[in-house]
Amino acid sequence: MLLTGGLKSLLPHVLRRIIRCNRHSISNTSGMAEGYKQANIVILHKSLADDFEKFCHANNGPLPLLYRSKPGDWKCPSLSSDSDIRTDCPQYRVYEHGAFTGSVKSLKEYSEQLTDMVTFYLGCSFSFEKAIQNAGIPIRNVEQECNVSMYKTAVPCYSISTFCCNLVVTMRPIPESKLEAAVLATSELKEAHGAPIHIGDPGLLGIQDLSKPDYGDPVHLHPGDIPVFWACGVTGVEAVINCRSPLAFTHSPGCMFITDLKNDSVTVGSSSEVPQVYCISQDPLHYSMVSAEATQKIKNLENLIGIDPGDRGIIHLHRPDELLKACLAISHARSVLITTGFPTHFSYDPPEENDGPPGALAIAAMLQALEKDVAIVTDQRAMDLNKKIIDDAVQLGILKRPVPLLSYRRENADSALRFLCENGNPRRPRFDHLIAIERAGMAADGNYYNARKVNIKHLVDPIDDLFLAAQTIPGVTTTGVGDGGNELGMGKVKEAVKKHIKNGNTIACDVEADFTVVAGVSNWGGYAIACALYILSTCEIHDRYLRKAVGFPQLLKKKIWLSALPSVTKKWHSFHETHRS
Repeated sequence: MLLTGGLKSLLPHVLRRIIRCNRHSISNTSGMAEGYKQANIVILHKSLADDFEKFCHANNGPLPLLYRSKPGDWKCPSLSSDSDIRTDCPQYRVYEHGAFTGSVKSLKEYSEQLTDMVTFYLGCSFSFEKAIQNAGIPIRNVEQECNVSMYKTAVPCYSISTFCCNLVVTMRPIPESKLEAAVLATSELKEAHGAPIHIGDPGLLGIQDLSKPDYGDPVHLHPGDIPVFWACGVTGVEAVINCRSPLAFTHSPGCMFITDLKNDSVTVGSSSEVPQVYCISQDPLHYSMVSAEATQKIKNLENLIGIDPGDRGIIHLHRPDELLKACLAISHARSVLITTGFPTHFSYDPPEENDGPPGALAIAAMLQALEKDVAIVTDQRAMDLNKKIIDDAVQLGILKRPVPLLSYRRENADSALRFLCENGNPRRPRFDHLIAIERAGMAADGNYYNARKVNIKHLVDPIDDLFLAAQTIPGVTTTGVGDGGNELGMGKVKEAVKKHIKNGNTIACDVEADFTVVAGVSNWGGYAIACALYILSTCEIHDRYLRKAVGFPQLLKKKIWLSALPSVTKKWHSFHETHRS
């Protein structure tokens, strides 16, 4: 990128004049006209214009519409005082029936065809580069004097008529310590694509190799950098290709139209508009996003369920933000496996206590409302009991439909992997999140104990195997919910259990979950997960991040989610939450 003679500090109208006269070799406009808005360009026949505008509104993350011209209008008075779209981008692309037929420096030779064509000016991420720099964050592609990296993803946009394509994103390496600052700097600049749509492993977007961008140049990450992805207006180029219009023009990726509009200084208002970033997975690396308001609500829930009615010392097991991070991971999951069952009453038939199943059903009900796949795995000897509980829950209206009920048996070393993955292939997991709630957990000696140190191993199937196997499967995360330290997943806090819980040295579960939700009663933990998932689903910042800023907000489903929340009117009291473990 050539920025000689202070080219990058020139005002937009001067830059447009230089570009128009083709006096300098400008390979891209990143870093130019700092603080001013830049625009992606799509030029289509007027017969396609209405549908393309609808496509932009349906996918306003990648395609924020700044201006739509009238047919044959080469100017854009609301964006610039003196401009000519035929000459004011450094380079254009020509498409005929969806095929790229060449790049040109000017569209003047197509002036006759342009009289029946409409120009769309779409927001560009180059516009927010100054805001990122003002936040003390380096722009690696500007440092490396190259274009930004752009990639096609596997994320489908919302289709309108003939306009259908997958999302295109830009990637900017951001130091890990600056992630939240980068999100804050861009979140309110909605005409420049707003906040990132993904932070972490590119494979989660279907991007296989960062060194091979589909458009632009490879940008090298420094040690400690995290790849951060923003929606990109080159999505419009892909839409043009797929609609197969007889003739269409776009800017060449990175060669933007520079407007006279400044990026307004945006002050984030209420806590519902302040984004926060949390890491929810290390393999693959994955961060999620949520509003400060939603975060505080979930923290309040975590505090509520942490009340210790039995005064057993569970306050020492508490780890802050575990409920929030667990629910963020569950929110991103497509298919969830739940397990429960603690046969503490070993001399009775059935030996199960009442804590656990109600909380499991509360989680399952919310997952059903959120249109996720959900199944329950339990002990073979308890299948009939759990089937009756599920059938009753359907009759009571707690569940919309029966939850598949599974059992697990250890037959060989690969049993757990084959249970969790299609044909035992770790690249094809059936579930991407596992939840254990009030489930007997294996102690360090291989046995299972109730709170009174009685060994109940003969009543417990080795479902712990699934949580251990999940640790080896990329993309599968786990949550353990417990109230005493002897429950599956509590291995994460086992040292605290040994130190602060009665009989802890013997009963402490040795099997860890990624997230440990500690509650005074485990059912409370299940109810809190259901409520936290509702809070996340109604959080606009999290909703946008989940859908990658394409399509429409899902908040219209709020009534469905609300109806799935646990409540007294659903007769949860019929399960008699007597805690005896």
